[in-house]
Amino acid sequence: MSDYVIDVHDLRKNFGARVVVDGLTLQVAQGEICGFLGANGSGKTTTIRMLCGLLVPDGGSGTCLGIDLMRDAHLIRRQVGYMTQRFSFYEDLSVKETLDFVAAVYQVPARARAVAEVMTLMGLNDRATQLAGQLSGGWKQRLALAACVLHQPKLLLLDEPTAGVDAAARREFWDLIHDLAAEGLTVLVSTHYMDEAQRCKRIVYLSNGQIVTQGTPEDVRRGAHLITFEAIGNGVEESARVLRRLPGVESAAVFGNALRIAGTDRTALQRVTEQNPTLNWREVEPSLEDVFIHLLTAVQEDA
Repeated sequence: MSDYVIDVHDLRKNFGARVVVDGLTLQVAQGEICGFLGANGSGKTTTIRMLCGLLVPDGGSGTCLGIDLMRDAHLIRRQVGYMTQRFSFYEDLSVKETLDFVAAVYQVPARARAVAEVMTLMGLNDRATQLAGQLSGGWKQRLALAACVLHQPKLLLLDEPTAGVDAAARREFWDLIHDLAAEGLTVLVSTHYMDEAQRCKRIVYLSNGQIVTQGTPEDVRRGAHLITFEAIGNGVEESARVLRRLPGVESAAVFGNALRIAGTDRTALQRVTEQNPTLNWREVEPSLEDVFIHLLTAVQEDA
């Protein structure tokens, strides 16, 4: 049996002639929070559905929770918590009724007590009688997370769980995720938010169904060999439009009154800064957003 909660090799999935997951190899250890990143259509959701037993791979091998993905995928479903991108529960049931329904589906022992405990854990007691459809986006996600952990799974698979949720609710949601991981729960979570990626122990970046890079956020930043310069001054919007066309400048983005340029050719970038002395330039550490835009650009150029 593998030492990893997720241990898959050369996974492949096609939909007709379209290759969606192409030779993916991934290991995730117990208690790890692993971030799954990539552009829309990169294969994140399909991979997650294979890992939770909803889709059978067309090729490859591996296990999830020690269960063979190819032979016994149906056995995985009862041992994972899978949260989809959209709220997928009955909106005309109350919070408590929703959780009671989920507990019945999973045949959870001592159902009433299990529902009461998860409502307390997720801070849902004050909303027990409120209809699910009347909840705000943040509370819907909290209810969905409660439903995912109600049957005490060993693995959480979260597919963009905070999409469309405000910043405060996202932070509270992630605090809950870290609390669960501290108790030994393993989490694989896809996200487009770079602040959320920063909160993961390890991140995996997918493109066209393949892993482009993986490691800790700091490892990924260093491995990109990306150089970034930032300037503060007047007219940064006009400068950005001009600088984007210059050799060596992969990106030029404005943040308030700051302009950031990035690329891998230090000499070319330094030449750009010298040719624009009206701006106060300084070299800065690349952000994860800088790195992922760089990776996406590189993949598109290779396609």
